[in-house]
Amino acid sequence: MSKKANWDVKQLRAIGHKLKPVVTIAGKGLTETVNQEIDRALSQHELIKIKLAVGSREAKAAVTQELLDASGAKLVQSVGNIVLIMRRTDKPDPRLSNLVRRV
Repeated sequence: MSKKANWDVKQLRAIGHKLKPVVTIAGKGLTETVNQEIDRALSQHELIKIKLAVGSREAKAAVTQELLDASGAKLVQSVGNIVLIMRRTDKPDPRLSNLVRRV
């Protein structure tokens, strides 16, 4: 078992399907507090779901891009109001990481 397994999008989406959103981004958009919570969640879990309650498709796309730029994460999937993002860490916690637990 390798801690640095190479994941393809299909595997990541399968893992993400079972996850619940850890953060909801609503009308105020991407605030400093929301950014901190996303950073914490990515550091612990590596793969997270985020719910976007921001309105139009264009607003969702803009918030998603802002989120990716701010967090340094990669977009795995975007369906409706939910985005699945991933950012690998150097030393993942095997109890918390959604990726290490699935290896």
